[in-house]
Amino acid sequence: MPLPTTPTNDFLLGLPKAELHLHVEGTLEPDLKLRLARRNGVDIGQQSVEDVQATYQFTDLASFLAVYYPAMQVLVTEQDFYDLADAYLAKAATQGVKRAEIFFDPQAHTTRGISFATVISGYSRAAYEAAERHGIDAELIMCFLRDHTPESAHATLEEALPHKHRILGVGLDSDERGNPPALFAKTFATARENGLKLTMHCDIDQHNSIEHIRQVIEDIAVDRIDHGTNIVEDPALVKMVRDQSLGLTCCPLSNSFVSDDMKANEIINLLREGVKVTLNSDDPAYFGGYIGDNYQAFAQASGATTAEMVQIARNSFDVSWVSAERRADYHAMIDSYVQEFSA
Repeated sequence: MPLPTTPTNDFLLGLPKAELHLHVEGTLEPDLKLRLARRNGVDIGQQSVEDVQATYQFTDLASFLAVYYPAMQVLVTEQDFYDLADAYLAKAATQGVKRAEIFFDPQAHTTRGISFATVISGYSRAAYEAAERHGIDAELIMCFLRDHTPESAHATLEEALPHKHRILGVGLDSDERGNPPALFAKTFATARENGLKLTMHCDIDQHNSIEHIRQVIEDIAVDRIDHGTNIVEDPALVKMVRDQSLGLTCCPLSNSFVSDDMKANEIINLLREGVKVTLNSDDPAYFGGYIGDNYQAFAQASGATTAEMVQIARNSFDVSWVSAERRADYHAMIDSYVQEFSA
């Protein structure tokens, strides 16, 4: 029996997929935040899950970041960082994730006195154990905070290089206003020289969005673009990413919090033009949905067919940073899932 043209929620939830745009600090659920605060004796001014949830209110990127960074003060020990990453991986396993390339923000911790070694040790232990504990192949992408100085980014890279066997690549995130990719070109060139993959955020509806996208493609030569949906404003850049098979790591639910909508029409049109768009959850504890929830919301908003949603899942493995052999295994996993679901 063939699959229905319109995908069901169950189908989308179980569909094997890679998550390529996930900030692990953005998976800090209210209950875990409270537990860590009590464990470490940190006064966060909130006493219940409802109190924490009430603080998760924002209307744009800047107001989100004003909530996001202070919440991290509950992360103190290596075990805290492990527990945060492991909790995300446990949740991701229920949403069809088979591969996770996870962002983390060391500067958000080192600037408040937590050592880089503490951060990377907790996160990398959770990633190492993910296959056995959760059936997920997990690796880490270290992000630089673009609203810190380029010098701070470069110093963070130098601190990270002794641990580069634990790091898959580097990214650029946080407040994009006045912080173009070009400022960080030197640091990213050094990262590439050291064998690390490159990706950068080009957030939706930011000032100079198109120029930032051009910089990451032409000047920085990234291996992937995070968000990047505003590329629809320049057909020449759309052709460029399509011809280079550069992936866009789109995040529908988070889009709807920091912009007017989830950009479903833009994403589906890019897909239909042959661009390697993917769907991801960004900061799910704050934006109300993990990756399976994003697949479901996007399918409903865009009118995507079952075949198109399967293509998005394939894209996620195509633009993930895995070997060709492993990529073939993931494609076979999707094929098997579709056949079993049809039966």
